[in-house]
Amino acid sequence: MRAGTGAAGGTRATTRFPHLKQDFAASLVVFLVALPLCVGVAVASGVPAELGLVTGIVGGIVTGLMPGSSLQVSGPAAGLTVLVLGAVGQFGLPALGVIVLATGLLQLGMGALNLGRWFRAISLSVVEGMLAGIGLVIIAGQLYAAAGTTAPESGIGKILGMPEALADALGSAATLTSLAVGAGTVAVVVLWQRMPGKARAVPGALAAVLLATAVSAVFSLPVATVEVQGLLGVIQPPGTGAFAELANPAFIGTILAFALIASAESLFSAAAVDRLHDGPQTRYDKELIAQGAGNTVCGVLGALPMTAVIVRSSANVRAGARTKASRVLHGVWLLVFAALLPSALALIPIPALAGILVHAGWKLIPFRRVAALWRGNRGEALILVVTAVSIVAVNMFEGVLIGLVLSVVKTAWDASHVKLDVVDKGSGPIQAHLSGNATFLRLPKILDTLEALPQDRPIELDLSGLHHLDHACRSALENWAERHTTAGVDPVRLLAA
Repeated sequence: MRAGTGAAGGTRATTRFPHLKQDFAASLVVFLVALPLCVGVAVASGVPAELGLVTGIVGGIVTGLMPGSSLQVSGPAAGLTVLVLGAVGQFGLPALGVIVLATGLLQLGMGALNLGRWFRAISLSVVEGMLAGIGLVIIAGQLYAAAGTTAPESGIGKILGMPEALADALGSAATLTSLAVGAGTVAVVVLWQRMPGKARAVPGALAAVLLATAVSAVFSLPVATVEVQGLLGVIQPPGTGAFAELANPAFIGTILAFALIASAESLFSAAAVDRLHDGPQTRYDKELIAQGAGNTVCGVLGALPMTAVIVRSSANVRAGARTKASRVLHGVWLLVFAALLPSALALIPIPALAGILVHAGWKLIPFRRVAALWRGNRGEALILVVTAVSIVAVNMFEGVLIGLVLSVVKTAWDASHVKLDVVDKGSGPIQAHLSGNATFLRLPKILDTLEALPQDRPIELDLSGLHHLDHACRSALENWAERHTTAGVDPVRLLAA
């Protein structure tokens, strides 16, 4: 009876949570990826490291439980580091909670008004360019972390500073040891895919971190490890004095910037994550509400703002996650281990975690896609590359905006096909026929052809074949007709569309 009951209980659990094994394993990988990001973003933002962990916990448990994007993982994001650093410097740390709280409330409102769904209209090349740019920045930044050195703030600074960092590393045994741990972690992750099937049941990233931890401990390697002190002491809900800043126009502007950038990054990330798996796609308005709920809680706790983070999300997908349980569990692991077992976290080498991120960043760069686009559609390939380079050179938000603008311009250019046929029978008026879509994008070519027509002959410009004629193009054609006619010659006739 006991055996039967146990089997039945196991069957019920399996039926209720059919993907628990995959989600459990993925949550551990995401936890290992999220931990250094939470701490690193907090330190870079000028706030206590534990506040980054608080945001990661809220992103996993609160936002993770809500509908929207089932596999996307939220937490403190590097894309908001500069904003947070500036806001804390200008208004003080107590005011950060008010900013994040107001950001969350604005996101809730935007989601309720169904504004999130507009982010579905994102070019594939822009999304893949975003992934590539983020991957490059991740790789560049984590190479410094693997070496145990401080990375420059900007993406382009990270890349340009690599030769000097490498030269410095060659003269330091401790730095070379740290790099070796990171490189060994990457090697284990890559080679783990060739292990027997039973061994691959353990995620390669998890195995690599465990091996790196064991080796570092056994040989007492001089590498940096994770430092966590506790959470309760840093949680400080905003006081009434902080809310007084709401009367400051600059403070309101900061809140709007947080809300717009956090929302854009989260929904751009959702579009990117949807490309990585074939499961349920993001419900954008609900995802925006989920982000708003998470930021509202973070604001009440005085923590960092959150967005969906492509690094954790892609790690979640690639680790085999199937449902939202993986992201919720990753928040639970952050809470349990950071609160109760900080000494266990202190054993994990930071270079090993950096190696995991370097591998994840490499996987985000679509090398084959770029090559295929270059052969078949160089315009789309250019958008992808420019988006990636812009993210590295500027930041994620502005880089994506540049990509979107290029995508819109290319679409408008492709849509504005126009044909100009000139018929000259030797006697009588010269006939010019325009057909297609005449827009300002094609105007220079149209005017070059028309202005080359002789001025001592009558001309008829037939616009009846046009499907679309924008205002700029119509005005330019009318001005040309007035200028082109000379004395003693019949004026140019425009046959209206």
